Amino acid sequence: MTHDHDLELRPTAAQTEAALNPPSRRPTTAPQGGASRHVMTGRNGGDLVVETLAGLGATTVFGLPGQHALGMFDALRRSDLRYIGLRVENNAGFAADAYGRITGEAAPLLLSTGPGALTSLAALQEAAAASAPVLAISSQVPTPGLGGGRHGYLHELPDQSASFRGVVKSVHTVRTASQIPSAIAAAWKSALTVPHGPVWVEIPQDVLLAETVLPVVTAMDATPDELPPRPELTALAAHLLSGAERPAIIAGGGVVRSDASGKLRQLAERIQAPVVTTPGGKGAFPWTHPLSLQSWIEDRHTTDFLQDADVLLVVGSGLGELSSNYHTFKPRGRVIQIEADLGKLESNHPGIGIHADARLALQALLETVEEREDDTAPARVRELLERVRARIDGQDLALEQQVLTAVRRALPTGSPSFWDMTILAYWAWSAFDAMGPNRLHSAQGAGGLGYGFPAALGAAVADPTRPVLAVSGDGGALYSIAELATARQYDLDVTWLIVDDGGYGILREYMTDAFGEPTATELTRPDYVALAESFGVPGVRTTPETLEKDLAKSLSSPGPSVVVLPAVLRMFAPTHLD
Repeated sequence: MTHDHDLELRPTAAQTEAALNPPSRRPTTAPQGGASRHVMTGRNGGDLVVETLAGLGATTVFGLPGQHALGMFDALRRSDLRYIGLRVENNAGFAADAYGRITGEAAPLLLSTGPGALTSLAALQEAAAASAPVLAISSQVPTPGLGGGRHGYLHELPDQSASFRGVVKSVHTVRTASQIPSAIAAAWKSALTVPHGPVWVEIPQDVLLAETVLPVVTAMDATPDELPPRPELTALAAHLLSGAERPAIIAGGGVVRSDASGKLRQLAERIQAPVVTTPGGKGAFPWTHPLSLQSWIEDRHTTDFLQDADVLLVVGSGLGELSSNYHTFKPRGRVIQIEADLGKLESNHPGIGIHADARLALQALLETVEEREDDTAPARVRELLERVRARIDGQDLALEQQVLTAVRRALPTGSPSFWDMTILAYWAWSAFDAMGPNRLHSAQGAGGLGYGFPAALGAAVADPTRPVLAVSGDGGALYSIAELATARQYDLDVTWLIVDDGGYGILREYMTDAFGEPTATELTRPDYVALAESFGVPGVRTTPETLEKDLAKSLSSPGPSVVVLPAVLRMFAPTHLD
């Protein structure tokens, strides 16, 4: 008897013919082993890579070619995959990171061996810290050079993958062509199984170049595993929340990544629990909601409020340094922590740890929690926000608030923004209304410089229907300036705001506060407007008074643009040092 699902899995005659007799490729000269060159025809290991990616559903790849990886890049010519090439591997990693955050898909990142691979490490660390699904595929030296034999191949390392094991979620090594589809499929599944994260696949040069008789890869099954909560734990959590007198919620990036903001709002309203979002959880809860404590998590008033909760629900956050007001937060009530990353459960505070995807856990709570009546909750939220506002208003920070307000007004609703590690970004973590989930992103996971602009490019590739904003300081901008060529080459709709204060502004503040004067923080920098225009990218120099108009104009003009704001901004006073 023939069943329907058997028919769906059986290839047609045309598919079988195409697989066994693929179209010949024109002769191509390619390097082999770093020295000799020969002509190849037919399909090779590189074709298996791109065919597998397409079979998994990929449509776009990021990267930068190199000698050992040419088999992969040549195969792109014979595929329908869109290639976005950046100028620095680390920036390509940031672009893939943002593509993964915006789409929720695994973002392929094609890299070469040795220096090319290692240059991506900082970007992969950020992707790991922020749970961004990046599928990095690197070449390796030819197989005779593996195992630490020290044959002297160009880019040779004794154990290249060892450099990535402490950074990425999983490592997948390939040694023969037949292993390529399964290794990439396993990596794809790993990247998209919660918690999302970057993964590493490594393929030797000779395997990528060797001709293959394997059929064309037409489809792969790499469905990610779900992570539901244990019912006895959610039942206990629902019981505690239903009976709480002063419940509160901390919402982290896991809420955004699992698309659970709607369920979070339902739960908060049902139990009348005030909600604060972490820097990674920006937009997880409506900014102006009566129960919204917004994002003022780096504030002593907020810290005290959360400590006073008799039941605190932490969703999608490990309560790390930034999310705990630099570990000064000391909860006095019961803590319930929902977290997909097993290693983060109770890693900072004891409590009821629920290892689960945020969306599935919140749904389970909604099915069992009892409604609470509490007319005082909105009033307590208003009182807290008024105290925070009074603290900020007492610090002579009108310029900083003016600049942040101008950015918010200029940025169209629905457009994402990507922020480098700069003072204005630190303000945004606390004081910027993201106007929805998955719209404000920064490098606060790993804290490296240079994230904002290349990440914004990746977001513009992911969704070309709306403009994207990147925000950098002048120090961070110099990490990414080469990508103005990428923005122009692909005509990506990204406006780059560069706040030029002549140095590493936040480090200048830290060193002045700690030592009385800064060292190594001042920078000679270029004329950013002229530099942008040399790439064919329009640039404008603005002021705090004209920023909103100039930024809005740039964002409404298709294609890349640069807006430079010369200004020295200050941070609000920290409260974790009190």
